[in-house]
Amino acid sequence: MFEKERACIFDKKSIYVLHLKLPTDPRWANIAEKNIEEILIDHAYCEQKAASTCISLIVQYPDKEELVEVLTPIVAEEWGHFKAVLEKMKARNIKLGKMRKDEYVNQLAKKLKKGGSREHQLVEKLLMSALIEARSCERFKNLWEQLEDKELSQFYYDLMASEAGHYTTFITLARTYRPRKEVDERWEELLKDEKIIIESLEPRSDRIH
Repeated sequence: MFEKERACIFDKKSIYVLHLKLPTDPRWANIAEKNIEEILIDHAYCEQKAASTCISLIVQYPDKEELVEVLTPIVAEEWGHFKAVLEKMKARNIKLGKMRKDEYVNQLAKKLKKGGSREHQLVEKLLMSALIEARSCERFKNLWEQLEDKELSQFYYDLMASEAGHYTTFITLARTYRPRKEVDERWEELLKDEKIIIESLEPRSDRIH
């Protein structure tokens, strides 16, 4: 299912298929383009945090051999994305600056269930990562389609493919450690929570999320 959906993401005429309950406000890409320096800075930190999250999961669950095997190359890929964003910034004489507060991620974290077994907690973390990757993929799709800067547009097209792959990988991993029905039901709950969060946040010109 997910491979078919991943392919559809690249079709501008396709119905959106990442299962997100609410699309990004159509104003976002326009205001982001007018403040692309801030978007690139925030994006750099998003990639850095994505790599750090995977490292943290490996450190917390070294006994999960499949998780370690699958996430190790993602760490390298996310760090490569961080480096690539820094290169785009350098070409535009943009300094990295301080890390920003990510209200979207902070609110998502509050929706995670506490307690339960190690596997339950692992699934919560994997599904949160999947959700962040799915929303990032959607935002990158918007930038690809709407940026007038052709170089950056292509850049976000390429990253969109990677985010779609990560989104499916995290969900597949979650299904490895808990029954698929349970994982899918929890995924649906988090999608509904994410919709409410997106509705509550104003579109910002200085944030990817």
